[in-house]
Amino acid sequence: MHTSKVNLKLSDFFSPTIAALISVLVNYGGTFVLVFQAAELANLSSAQMASWVWAVSIGVGITGAWLSFRYKEPIITAWSTPGVAFLATIMPFTPYSEVIGAYIISALGFILLGLSGAFEKLVRMIPSGIAAGLLAGILLQFGINAFGSASVDPVLVITLIISYAILKRFTSRFAVVGILIIGMAMLIIQNKVDFSVVHLSFATPVFEIPQFSLHSLLGVALPLFVITLTGQYMPGMLVLRNDGFKTSANPILITTGLGSLIMAPFGAHAFNIAAITAAICTGKDAHENPHKRYIAGLACGIFYILIGIFGVTLATLFMILPKAFITTLAGLALLGTIGGSLANSMSDGRTRETALITFLATAANITLLGVGGAFWGLIAGLTAHLLIHGKYDFLIKIKAKKESI
Repeated sequence: MHTSKVNLKLSDFFSPTIAALISVLVNYGGTFVLVFQAAELANLSSAQMASWVWAVSIGVGITGAWLSFRYKEPIITAWSTPGVAFLATIMPFTPYSEVIGAYIISALGFILLGLSGAFEKLVRMIPSGIAAGLLAGILLQFGINAFGSASVDPVLVITLIISYAILKRFTSRFAVVGILIIGMAMLIIQNKVDFSVVHLSFATPVFEIPQFSLHSLLGVALPLFVITLTGQYMPGMLVLRNDGFKTSANPILITTGLGSLIMAPFGAHAFNIAAITAAICTGKDAHENPHKRYIAGLACGIFYILIGIFGVTLATLFMILPKAFITTLAGLALLGTIGGSLANSMSDGRTRETALITFLATAANITLLGVGGAFWGLIAGLTAHLLIHGKYDFLIKIKAKKESI
């Protein structure tokens, strides 16, 4: 997918930028509340919390923009959402300085993994049908929630769905842009957003001296590393692969690991390649020409950096938007990706059943041993594939090897 020379026109920036805006909107409006909850449970000061927002936003913005520019692919980075959920359970009982030390150890782990090249080899071994089934399973709940939100705000949700269908008929490229504008206009007219709670202020980073202990290594760093790897990096790489992008996982691991390492003393927990919000930027709704979708990655980076500069101000702005609006917008923006993933997972009759197992197991969102549904869905699909097709695939590889000699 990488290309060294792409001719860009002004109009090429519009759709990718809107896709990036929606991606950032969904990220802050949908999951960032976990950061505030974790900070409150850990009794962090307002300055420490603002520094956490600054560090993750600036770090994610720089790493994502650099990777997208360097490889000319929409490599969207984010903070580890399952990682924050985990941190909320341990931060009240762990000294903050030791938590910071654990962030550093975890970041070093990702850098070493990227340098080893082992993770990229693992990603390449996963059959395409299973990868597509995994992605469809991860995103399914977002599609369901787009329609389920009608029970909370039927007028808003039904209007957005009808508007999306009409816009798809006449201007498919700008359908998501249209529902974003229509939805915001409805919220303002109905006085469903209170902008008075948003006050513009700059964030000031707070440096924390890290401390290291065996407890933080085994109880914080190791679980954070595993949860982020299985819950973010694996599905994130498969999102890229599903839309035809080929950038190796190695530089992504190294870059996000370095970013995490640098920003850890200021409160950032873990950067990684995004999965759900990345799918908004990697599909054809971002741009018909896949070689120009990297603009969405650059735009995401700029948005994240702007939010980081103003600390909790813009994050709060995103969080005051009604949940029904966020979930409906996200679900409709992901419809094309969900449909494409389902089609790809079912396209090969021989692996259709194992792809279906992956899809259903992932959509069930089983959580075992503190690890989320994406990992167990992948394990279920790969196990079924090995049991059903393992010997056949092995013989095919032996035959191909003999023919090449």
